[in-house]
Amino acid sequence: MDALRKIADAVLYEGYVLWPYNRSATKNQRRWTFGGVYPRSHSEAHPDDRWAVRTECLFEGGFDSRIDVRLRFLHVVERLVRSGDAFVDEITVDGERYVAWEEATERESRQSAVGSRQISVPAGESLEEVADDVCLVRRWRELRGELEVSSEELRPGLHRVTVRVSNTTPFEGGREEALRRTFCSAHVVLTAEQGAFVSLTDPPEELRNEAAACENDGLWPVLVGEEGERHTVLSSPIILPDYPQIAPESPGDLFDGGEIDQMLVLNILSLTDEEKQEMRAADPRTREILERTESLSEEELMSLHGAIREFGMARPR
Repeated sequence: MDALRKIADAVLYEGYVLWPYNRSATKNQRRWTFGGVYPRSHSEAHPDDRWAVRTECLFEGGFDSRIDVRLRFLHVVERLVRSGDAFVDEITVDGERYVAWEEATERESRQSAVGSRQISVPAGESLEEVADDVCLVRRWRELRGELEVSSEELRPGLHRVTVRVSNTTPFEGGREEALRRTFCSAHVVLTAEQGAFVSLTDPPEELRNEAAACENDGLWPVLVGEEGERHTVLSSPIILPDYPQIAPESPGDLFDGGEIDQMLVLNILSLTDEEKQEMRAADPRTREILERTESLSEEELMSLHGAIREFGMARPR
């Protein structure tokens, strides 16, 4: 997996589920609140929940330069447990516990030229049989929206690129149902085959006025890739620095960039057998975290103590 994908996936799954990684934890009772683009009718009643986000960045290159724009987000999937003809909150089969909750699936929409693309995801359902007369039923709601890309020439060789994402999914109901029709953790990746994007975090002096005039609502663009590269921008609902990186010592995503990996790993290892069983049953991704953590070697655990990368070697006086 390349560096861009690691960063983009960290943004995509930030807050997906938090320590102690089970459905009974209070902090996991109100999910999908991060980086959401909500149905317009819901946002009109709840203005703090955006139904559209916008990002603008500067691009140096010819008018014919091709810019690929990718919108990525999570779509909430309701997971139900059916036993016979009835739905139950949970059931244990051959020592394996199955619980009703919510998962998510990744969605992506792409636009490779100036213009707009309609986002249309039909409602659907899938079945997973786990035992005779017992199955998991996964359901997802319809999504509709639009991905719009435009470009304005500010001067010869300099353009302002604008990307707007809107959610026009028909909707009536409460917040829980609104979240099932939301573009969760929505972010945009812009990639240019030729030309170069300009940092809005630290623009060159001669472009500071143009950079300050860029409007970003709900997303913030940063350069990604190797230091000095300028062909890819990640517009994220999290404020990131240019060229963000995942620490090489990290054992994998823990869905909580605000915490320290070592602390979360040690907390997981200290869970009781019953708590681990609850974590294992909560979600396929929480199960993967548990299994990955329990398989860490002593050397890998020691590497989580941290590393200093910002300072040069200390010199004796």
